[in-house]
Amino acid sequence: MSEKKGFFGRLAAGLAKTRNSIVSGIEAIFSGSGSIDDDFYEELEEILIMADIGVNTTSTIIEQLKEKVKENKIKEPAECRQLLIDSIREQMSLPEDAYAFEDKKTVLLVIGVNGVGKTTSVGKLAGQLKSEGKKVIVAAADTFRAAAIEQLTEWANRAEVDIIAQKEGSDPAAVIFDAVNSAKSKNADILICDTAGRLHNKKNLMEELRKIDRVITREYPDAYRETLVVLDGTTGQNALAQARQFDEVAEISGIILTKLDGTAKGGIAIAIQSELKIPVKYIGVGEKIDDLQKFDPDAFVNALFDVKTEQEE
Repeated sequence: MSEKKGFFGRLAAGLAKTRNSIVSGIEAIFSGSGSIDDDFYEELEEILIMADIGVNTTSTIIEQLKEKVKENKIKEPAECRQLLIDSIREQMSLPEDAYAFEDKKTVLLVIGVNGVGKTTSVGKLAGQLKSEGKKVIVAAADTFRAAAIEQLTEWANRAEVDIIAQKEGSDPAAVIFDAVNSAKSKNADILICDTAGRLHNKKNLMEELRKIDRVITREYPDAYRETLVVLDGTTGQNALAQARQFDEVAEISGIILTKLDGTAKGGIAIAIQSELKIPVKYIGVGEKIDDLQKFDPDAFVNALFDVKTEQEE
Protein backbone atom coordinates (compact mmCIF):
# COMPACT_ATOMS: atom_id res chain seq x y z
CA MET A 1 0.00 0.00 0.00
CA SER A 2 2.89 2.37 0.72
CA GLU A 3 3.98 2.49 -2.95
CA LYS A 4 0.37 3.19 -3.95
CA LYS A 5 0.12 5.87 -1.30
CA GLY A 6 3.50 7.30 -2.37
CA PHE A 7 2.37 7.56 -5.96
CA PHE A 8 -0.93 9.14 -4.91
CA GLY A 9 1.08 11.70 -2.95
CA ARG A 10 3.24 12.47 -6.00
CA LEU A 11 0.16 12.59 -8.21
CA ALA A 12 -1.59 14.95 -5.80
CA ALA A 13 1.54 17.11 -5.65
CA GLY A 14 1.90 16.99 -9.43
CA LEU A 15 -1.69 18.06 -9.95
CA ALA A 16 -1.41 20.91 -7.43
CA LYS A 17 -1.33 23.61 -10.11
CA THR A 18 -4.33 22.14 -11.92
CA ARG A 19 -6.11 21.66 -8.61
CA ASN A 20 -5.45 25.26 -7.59
CA SER A 21 -6.85 26.56 -10.84
CA ILE A 22 -9.95 24.34 -10.65
CA VAL A 23 -10.64 23.87 -6.97
CA SER A 24 -10.18 27.41 -5.68
CA GLY A 25 -12.59 28.68 -8.34
CA ILE A 26 -15.06 25.86 -7.81
CA GLU A 27 -15.01 26.17 -4.05
CA ALA A 28 -15.81 29.86 -4.39
CA ILE A 29 -18.84 29.07 -6.55
CA PHE A 30 -20.02 26.12 -4.47
CA SER A 31 -19.66 27.84 -1.13
CA GLY A 32 -21.30 31.03 -2.36
CA SER A 33 -24.81 31.97 -1.39
CA GLY A 34 -25.90 32.39 -5.01
CA SER A 35 -28.48 30.24 -6.70
CA ILE A 36 -27.98 27.57 -9.35
CA ASP A 37 -28.66 29.72 -12.40
CA ASP A 38 -27.09 30.44 -15.80
CA ASP A 39 -24.36 32.55 -14.20
CA PHE A 40 -23.46 29.64 -11.89
CA TYR A 41 -23.07 27.25 -14.84
CA GLU A 42 -21.16 29.81 -16.92
CA GLU A 43 -18.62 30.40 -14.16
CA LEU A 44 -18.20 26.67 -13.68
CA GLU A 45 -17.74 26.18 -17.42
CA GLU A 46 -15.02 28.83 -17.53
CA ILE A 47 -13.07 27.22 -14.67
CA LEU A 48 -13.15 23.77 -16.29
CA ILE A 49 -12.07 25.09 -19.69
CA MET A 50 -9.17 26.96 -18.05
CA ALA A 51 -7.90 23.65 -16.65
CA ASP A 52 -7.80 22.26 -20.21
CA ILE A 53 -10.72 19.95 -19.76
CA GLY A 54 -11.70 21.35 -23.15
CA VAL A 55 -14.85 22.93 -24.55
CA ASN A 56 -16.59 19.76 -25.73
CA THR A 57 -15.91 17.75 -22.59
CA THR A 58 -16.85 20.68 -20.37
CA SER A 59 -20.16 21.02 -22.23
CA THR A 60 -20.86 17.32 -21.66
CA ILE A 61 -20.03 17.60 -17.94
CA ILE A 62 -22.19 20.74 -17.52
CA GLU A 63 -25.13 19.12 -19.34
CA GLN A 64 -24.89 16.04 -17.10
CA LEU A 65 -24.71 18.27 -14.04
CA LYS A 66 -27.82 20.19 -15.11
CA GLU A 67 -29.72 16.91 -15.54
CA LYS A 68 -28.65 15.64 -12.12
CA VAL A 69 -29.53 18.94 -10.44
CA LYS A 70 -32.99 18.77 -12.01
CA GLU A 71 -33.47 15.07 -11.18
CA ASN A 72 -32.43 15.51 -7.56
CA LYS A 73 -34.23 18.86 -7.19
CA ILE A 74 -31.06 20.47 -5.88
CA LYS A 75 -31.26 24.12 -4.90
CA GLU A 76 -27.96 24.79 -3.10
CA PRO A 77 -24.68 25.18 -5.02
CA ALA A 78 -22.81 23.33 -2.23
CA GLU A 79 -24.72 20.14 -3.08
CA CYS A 80 -23.39 20.24 -6.65
CA ARG A 81 -19.75 19.62 -5.74
CA GLN A 82 -20.04 15.84 -5.45
CA LEU A 83 -22.28 15.67 -8.53
CA LEU A 84 -19.60 17.48 -10.52
CA ILE A 85 -16.87 15.12 -9.28
CA ASP A 86 -19.05 12.11 -10.16
CA SER A 87 -19.75 13.51 -13.62
CA ILE A 88 -16.02 14.00 -14.29
CA ARG A 89 -15.33 10.48 -13.02
CA GLU A 90 -17.89 9.12 -15.51
CA GLN A 91 -15.84 10.54 -18.41
CA MET A 92 -12.81 8.50 -17.45
CA SER A 93 -13.63 4.83 -17.06
CA LEU A 94 -11.09 2.33 -18.40
CA PRO A 95 -12.12 -0.69 -20.47
CA GLU A 96 -11.88 -4.00 -18.62
CA ASP A 97 -9.22 -5.32 -20.99
CA ALA A 98 -7.06 -2.17 -20.80
CA TYR A 99 -3.99 -4.14 -19.68
CA ALA A 100 -4.73 -7.47 -21.38
CA PHE A 101 -1.47 -7.16 -23.33
CA GLU A 102 0.53 -7.85 -20.15
CA ASP A 103 -0.60 -11.47 -20.09
CA LYS A 104 -0.13 -12.26 -23.77
CA LYS A 105 2.79 -12.54 -26.14
CA THR A 106 2.72 -8.91 -27.17
CA VAL A 107 4.37 -6.50 -29.56
CA LEU A 108 3.90 -3.06 -28.06
CA LEU A 109 4.54 -0.05 -30.30
CA VAL A 110 5.17 3.28 -28.60
CA ILE A 111 4.76 6.37 -30.76
CA GLY A 112 4.94 10.10 -30.08
CA VAL A 113 6.75 13.24 -31.18
CA ASN A 114 10.24 14.10 -29.90
CA GLY A 115 10.43 15.65 -26.48
CA VAL A 116 7.30 14.13 -24.94
CA GLY A 117 9.15 11.50 -22.92
CA LYS A 118 8.59 8.64 -25.36
CA THR A 119 11.93 6.83 -25.07
CA THR A 120 11.93 7.34 -21.30
CA SER A 121 8.42 5.84 -21.11
CA VAL A 122 9.59 2.79 -23.08
CA GLY A 123 12.45 2.34 -20.60
CA LYS A 124 10.21 2.74 -17.55
CA LEU A 125 7.61 0.32 -18.91
CA ALA A 126 10.32 -2.23 -19.69
CA GLY A 127 11.65 -1.93 -16.15
CA GLN A 128 8.25 -2.32 -14.56
CA LEU A 129 7.21 -5.30 -16.67
CA LYS A 130 10.59 -6.96 -15.99
CA SER A 131 10.08 -6.45 -12.24
CA GLU A 132 6.71 -8.22 -12.59
CA GLY A 133 8.58 -11.27 -13.88
CA LYS A 134 8.02 -10.72 -17.61
CA LYS A 135 10.70 -11.44 -20.17
CA VAL A 136 11.03 -8.12 -22.00
CA ILE A 137 12.96 -7.03 -25.10
CA VAL A 138 13.11 -3.41 -26.31
CA ALA A 139 13.68 -2.33 -29.90
CA ALA A 140 15.30 1.00 -30.80
CA ALA A 141 13.29 1.68 -33.96
CA ASP A 142 13.50 5.46 -33.55
CA THR A 143 16.60 5.40 -35.76
CA PHE A 144 16.12 9.02 -36.77
CA ARG A 145 17.96 10.26 -33.66
CA ALA A 146 21.21 8.82 -32.34
CA ALA A 147 20.24 10.22 -28.93
CA ALA A 148 17.11 8.03 -28.85
CA ILE A 149 19.18 4.89 -29.43
CA GLU A 150 21.71 5.86 -26.74
CA GLN A 151 18.97 6.81 -24.28
CA LEU A 152 17.10 3.54 -24.80
CA THR A 153 20.33 1.52 -24.44
CA GLU A 154 20.89 3.23 -21.09
CA TRP A 155 17.33 2.42 -19.93
CA ALA A 156 17.66 -1.19 -21.15
CA ASN A 157 20.87 -1.62 -19.14
CA ARG A 158 19.23 -0.10 -16.07
CA ALA A 159 16.18 -2.35 -16.43
CA GLU A 160 18.39 -5.34 -17.30
CA VAL A 161 16.46 -6.19 -20.46
CA ASP A 162 17.78 -7.05 -23.93
CA ILE A 163 17.85 -4.32 -26.56
CA ILE A 164 17.84 -4.71 -30.32
CA ALA A 165 19.36 -1.69 -32.05
CA GLN A 166 21.14 -0.70 -35.24
CA LYS A 167 23.01 2.46 -36.10
CA GLU A 168 21.41 5.86 -36.61
CA GLY A 169 19.69 6.17 -39.99
CA SER A 170 18.96 2.43 -40.31
CA ASP A 171 15.61 1.31 -41.65
CA PRO A 172 13.24 1.11 -38.63
CA ALA A 173 11.43 -1.87 -40.20
CA ALA A 174 14.75 -3.75 -40.32
CA VAL A 175 15.23 -3.14 -36.59
CA ILE A 176 11.69 -4.43 -35.95
CA PHE A 177 12.41 -7.49 -38.12
CA ASP A 178 15.46 -8.35 -35.97
CA ALA A 179 13.59 -7.57 -32.75
CA VAL A 180 10.55 -9.70 -33.60
CA ASN A 181 12.70 -12.67 -34.50
CA SER A 182 14.74 -12.22 -31.33
CA ALA A 183 11.52 -12.05 -29.27
CA LYS A 184 10.32 -15.29 -30.84
CA SER A 185 13.60 -17.17 -30.45
CA LYS A 186 14.05 -16.02 -26.84
CA ASN A 187 10.38 -16.65 -26.07
CA ALA A 188 9.97 -13.09 -24.77
CA ASP A 189 6.65 -12.09 -23.24
CA ILE A 190 6.66 -8.49 -24.43
CA LEU A 191 8.58 -6.70 -27.16
CA ILE A 192 8.42 -2.91 -26.69
CA CYS A 193 9.30 -0.89 -29.79
CA ASP A 194 10.37 2.75 -29.60
CA THR A 195 9.40 4.37 -32.90
CA ALA A 196 10.00 7.78 -34.46
CA GLY A 197 7.18 10.28 -34.34
CA ARG A 198 7.56 12.95 -36.99
CA LEU A 199 4.09 14.42 -37.18
CA HIS A 200 5.24 17.32 -39.33
CA ASN A 201 5.70 14.78 -42.08
CA LYS A 202 2.68 12.57 -41.63
CA LYS A 203 3.02 10.86 -45.00
CA ASN A 204 6.49 9.50 -44.15
CA LEU A 205 5.41 8.55 -40.65
CA MET A 206 2.36 6.71 -41.98
CA GLU A 207 4.49 4.84 -44.50
CA GLU A 208 7.04 3.91 -41.83
CA LEU A 209 4.37 2.62 -39.44
CA ARG A 210 2.69 0.66 -42.25
CA LYS A 211 6.02 -0.96 -43.11
CA ILE A 212 6.60 -1.86 -39.44
CA ASP A 213 3.07 -3.23 -39.25
CA ARG A 214 3.64 -5.42 -42.32
CA VAL A 215 6.85 -6.83 -40.83
CA ILE A 216 5.14 -7.72 -37.53
CA THR A 217 2.10 -9.22 -39.29
CA ARG A 218 4.31 -11.34 -41.55
CA GLU A 219 6.92 -12.40 -38.98
CA TYR A 220 4.80 -12.69 -35.85
CA PRO A 221 1.12 -13.06 -36.84
CA ASP A 222 0.14 -14.58 -33.46
CA ALA A 223 1.42 -11.63 -31.41
CA TYR A 224 -1.09 -9.49 -29.54
CA ARG A 225 -0.76 -5.89 -30.70
CA GLU A 226 -0.80 -2.81 -28.52
CA THR A 227 -0.06 0.75 -29.71
CA LEU A 228 0.41 3.50 -27.16
CA VAL A 229 0.91 7.17 -28.01
CA VAL A 230 2.93 9.30 -25.59
CA LEU A 231 1.64 12.82 -24.98
CA ASP A 232 3.11 15.64 -22.93
CA GLY A 233 0.53 16.76 -20.34
CA THR A 234 2.02 20.24 -20.14
CA THR A 235 0.95 21.00 -23.71
CA GLY A 236 -2.78 20.77 -22.92
CA GLN A 237 -4.96 21.09 -26.01
CA ASN A 238 -1.92 20.50 -28.24
CA ALA A 239 -1.66 17.02 -26.76
CA LEU A 240 -5.29 16.40 -27.74
CA ALA A 241 -4.57 17.58 -31.31
CA GLN A 242 -1.51 15.29 -31.49
CA ALA A 243 -3.53 12.31 -30.28
CA ARG A 244 -6.07 12.98 -33.04
CA GLN A 245 -3.35 13.13 -35.69
CA PHE A 246 -1.62 9.97 -34.50
CA ASP A 247 -4.97 8.22 -34.42
CA GLU A 248 -5.23 8.93 -38.15
CA VAL A 249 -1.92 7.21 -38.90
CA ALA A 250 -2.03 4.32 -36.41
CA GLU A 251 -4.62 2.29 -34.58
CA ILE A 252 -4.03 3.65 -31.08
CA SER A 253 -5.14 1.45 -28.20
CA GLY A 254 -4.07 3.72 -25.36
CA ILE A 255 -2.26 6.81 -24.17
CA ILE A 256 0.72 7.48 -21.91
CA LEU A 257 0.36 10.98 -20.48
CA THR A 258 3.68 12.31 -19.18
CA LYS A 259 4.85 15.38 -17.25
CA LEU A 260 1.66 15.79 -15.25
CA ASP A 261 3.77 17.06 -12.37
CA GLY A 262 3.86 20.81 -12.33
CA THR A 263 1.31 21.59 -15.02
CA ALA A 264 -1.92 23.55 -14.66
CA LYS A 265 -3.29 21.61 -17.64
CA GLY A 266 -3.91 18.26 -15.92
CA GLY A 267 -7.53 18.40 -17.04
CA ILE A 268 -6.32 17.28 -20.46
CA ALA A 269 -6.44 13.67 -19.19
CA ILE A 270 -10.21 14.06 -18.89
CA ALA A 271 -10.57 15.71 -22.31
CA ILE A 272 -8.57 12.99 -24.09
CA GLN A 273 -10.64 10.14 -22.68
CA SER A 274 -13.94 11.90 -23.19
CA GLU A 275 -13.39 13.28 -26.69
CA LEU A 276 -11.27 10.61 -28.36
CA LYS A 277 -12.61 7.57 -26.53
CA ILE A 278 -8.99 6.41 -26.27
CA PRO A 279 -8.12 5.39 -22.70
CA VAL A 280 -5.25 6.98 -20.82
CA LYS A 281 -3.44 3.83 -19.61
CA TYR A 282 -0.36 5.29 -17.93
CA ILE A 283 0.51 8.62 -16.38
CA GLY A 284 3.91 10.02 -15.50
CA VAL A 285 4.61 12.42 -12.68
CA GLY A 286 8.40 12.48 -12.55
CA GLU A 287 11.72 11.08 -13.71
CA LYS A 288 12.07 7.93 -11.59
CA ILE A 289 11.22 4.51 -12.95
CA ASP A 290 8.17 4.19 -10.66
CA ASP A 291 6.92 7.68 -11.54
CA LEU A 292 5.11 6.12 -14.49
CA GLN A 293 2.07 4.22 -13.26
CA LYS A 294 -1.10 2.64 -14.54
CA PHE A 295 -3.82 5.21 -14.77
CA ASP A 296 -6.36 4.99 -11.97
CA PRO A 297 -9.33 7.26 -12.78
CA ASP A 298 -10.53 7.31 -9.16
CA ALA A 299 -7.12 8.25 -7.77
CA PHE A 300 -6.78 10.90 -10.48
CA VAL A 301 -10.11 12.56 -9.71
CA ASN A 302 -9.46 12.29 -5.97
CA ALA A 303 -6.07 13.98 -6.43
CA LEU A 304 -7.61 16.61 -8.67
CA PHE A 305 -10.27 17.55 -6.14
CA ASP A 306 -8.19 16.77 -3.06
CA VAL A 307 -10.69 14.10 -2.02
CA LYS A 308 -9.14 12.08 0.78
CA THR A 309 -10.00 8.40 0.87
CA GLU A 310 -9.29 5.90 3.65
CA GLN A 311 -6.44 4.49 1.58
CA GLU A 312 -4.54 7.75 1.48
CA GLU A 313 -5.11 8.91 5.04
